[in-house]
Amino acid sequence: MSDRKRVAIIGGGPAGIMAAATLAPHVHVDLYEQQRTIGRKFLVAGDGGLNLTHAEGDDAYPDHYTPWSLWRPIIGSFGPDDLCARFRSLGVETYVGSSGRVFPEKGVRPAAVLRRMRDHLLSQGVQLHTGHAFVGFDVLARPVICSSGTSTSLDHDAILFALGGASWPVTGSRGDWLDSFAGIGVRTVPFAPSNCGVQAPLPQTLVPHAGRPLKNVRVSAGGRSLRGEVTITSTGLEGNAIYPLVPALREALRSGKVAELFIDLKPDLTHEAIREKLRSAQWSERPAALHLDRTSMAFFKAFTTRQRFLDGNLWAEDLKSVLVPVTALRPLAEAISTVGGIAIEEVAPDLSLRCRQNHFVAGEMLDTDAPTGGYLLQGAFAMGRYAAMSMLGRSRLLNVDRAAT
Repeated sequence: MSDRKRVAIIGGGPAGIMAAATLAPHVHVDLYEQQRTIGRKFLVAGDGGLNLTHAEGDDAYPDHYTPWSLWRPIIGSFGPDDLCARFRSLGVETYVGSSGRVFPEKGVRPAAVLRRMRDHLLSQGVQLHTGHAFVGFDVLARPVICSSGTSTSLDHDAILFALGGASWPVTGSRGDWLDSFAGIGVRTVPFAPSNCGVQAPLPQTLVPHAGRPLKNVRVSAGGRSLRGEVTITSTGLEGNAIYPLVPALREALRSGKVAELFIDLKPDLTHEAIREKLRSAQWSERPAALHLDRTSMAFFKAFTTRQRFLDGNLWAEDLKSVLVPVTALRPLAEAISTVGGIAIEEVAPDLSLRCRQNHFVAGEMLDTDAPTGGYLLQGAFAMGRYAAMSMLGRSRLLNVDRAAT
């Protein structure tokens, strides 16, 4: 009988897949996934274009990952260049888009990328157990997996949990494992939406504009500001210029403060430049003079008092700072990602649970946050690898040399 150490990974998302690939050359790996295939959430993330990572300088990364004290060694040991090299080794070339986002080469679909990752795992001897769901812990605090009505306690040398958060429940990521971990003494934090739309009181005049974008605007909240696109929805706003500001809005709503978004509809024009363009324009010519389309004009008018709008002399100030009150975040089921899960203080620097040293966690299970734009996937892959490397570094646990990994 082989004395090769055995590791179980529970969860076949990006973190679990990367961890399995890292561990497989050294130990026997069993990867358990409740869905019929691995990587369901990876495929959903690629529906609008598979944004694998972001080609941004290292100095900018602390602004995107919370808490940075946890993320620093994780991203530092496996950054965007490393991830691109990893995909290149699988035969997937990448390119950097105009916004700095990194994608697979044109023509390569997400399903093809996932297939390359899956084939690599199989070639390395990883045992894939699909249709196997985590249902809790037994009396010895061993994970219990259920398949076709049969439950089995796992007795591996080490366990990595990569169960995901509570976003996109259609992929099986429902966050229903919280009570199980609380039951073995792990403090958990209720899930909350992140990278999601916001609810705002929209006037009836904006209803016809639902689904239409406000392009190239600057959005500010909680002392942070960024440029991008905002889409008007039937309940409020969403888009790549909204998602990174959700943490500030969530904190304001949680503390009972007023949550406000400020939108600059003309970020490339100074106040004086706007005034100059309006001086020689007739009232009906104003939108054209400022290159404001119908949706932008409707939005501006909806959130500007009638008196100030008709006065016209304050358009420069108002166009540069349209105030939108936020009443709530959109529900968990609509969020791209979530915060909450296992409290950070429950996890050691090597991503093992402090109360269960042979149990490791990675991915969206942890109460961390990151924006879209490639940062989420980069974080998941990097954290999965980091947890695997931590396992391999435990000579007393796995008795392997990680230097060749």
